[in-house]
Amino acid sequence: MPWLPWIVSHRYAMFAGWSWLIALVWLSRVLPALRMLPRIPNLLDPAYDDADNSTAWPSVTVIVPAKNEAAAIEHSLRSLLASDYPHLAIIAVDDRSTDATGAIMDQIATEPDVQDRLHVLHVTELPEGWLGKPRAMALAAADVESDWLLFTDADVLFAPDAIRRAMTYAMRSQADHLVVFPTLVLRGWAEKMLIAFFQSVSALAARPWKIADPKATRDYIGVGAFNMVRRSVYDKLDGYTALRMEVLEDMRFGFRVKRAGYAQRVAFGKNLLRIRWAESAWGILENLTKNLFAVFRFRVSLLLLACVGLAGLCLTPFLALAVPDAARWAGLVTLIGLLMLNLRYWKQTRISPLYLALFPAATLLFLITLVRSMLLVLWRGGVLWRGTLYPLKELRRHAGPLW
Repeated sequence: MPWLPWIVSHRYAMFAGWSWLIALVWLSRVLPALRMLPRIPNLLDPAYDDADNSTAWPSVTVIVPAKNEAAAIEHSLRSLLASDYPHLAIIAVDDRSTDATGAIMDQIATEPDVQDRLHVLHVTELPEGWLGKPRAMALAAADVESDWLLFTDADVLFAPDAIRRAMTYAMRSQADHLVVFPTLVLRGWAEKMLIAFFQSVSALAARPWKIADPKATRDYIGVGAFNMVRRSVYDKLDGYTALRMEVLEDMRFGFRVKRAGYAQRVAFGKNLLRIRWAESAWGILENLTKNLFAVFRFRVSLLLLACVGLAGLCLTPFLALAVPDAARWAGLVTLIGLLMLNLRYWKQTRISPLYLALFPAATLLFLITLVRSMLLVLWRGGVLWRGTLYPLKELRRHAGPLW
């Protein structure tokens, strides 16, 4: 191997070139984010605090699917019942729960001050060819006649003015589909480390400021905490019936809205929606284990390629700090860019930019979770969630395109 001595003697120069390539990739994503993120509407702006004539407001039905959510469902439903939106109905769906979820829903629905604003639907069986959550949402939406549908999760807490502010923006921007970013309730350094990692890496894959651009067909969004859509658009897309075997039903719903050419919008709004995603950092990783293989449409090659790429992009800048001269400068440039990005997000998440120091540890945990997601699905022959195994063969057959 006559080329081996040459590689050894030029190893620092080669690594420096690689480090600068990584730096350019990061900067190509971070710099536009720093410039454009402030342009995403913030629903806390006084301009969206519109409490004028209530007869002008379109009707909204909120659909809340829940399976074994006894610990969270009461708080979520009461937060919705406290909403100041004038034309609001709520459908809570008990999806085959084995705990007190259904009983709690029924109890709240019978309270005098609820006045038929809350309706409860009990699902006792899951037909073949369906995942539980899409089935629950499709059933709830089937007979709704309101102008808008709002799909949310059973552990989301709504501020009283959240829906009103969201609808104000939706009407002014002529939206067909609106997503509002929820505020995560985090406890402990490990949870904050993971979320800091996710908000940094999101710069590589997401451009939320492009969501409203109809030409940017690869930039779409869907969030389970707040997917609000015109009823007419939902019907034209065949709603969640078209996503009956979709693990990432919220994100893929956004994908279909954008690809169909409808007006998609996204907004910030700190504490308008609050959610405790999981009870620990391990819980966050467990939730991701269910979803990550589905992100790659259950393709082994794509997931492994992503692991290699992510390792190179996320670990190289830190390794470069230990190498002299050009490589070190590349690492510093990259980390300064990431620090500025985390400073920008700090205004919304209140996660200290200092968590960037734990970025390599978070990267390794995420890579392990990616591989674990794939291996568990392949070993089980499907996705196991809330006690139900959904066969991999069926998931792959119904999986839509990656882009």
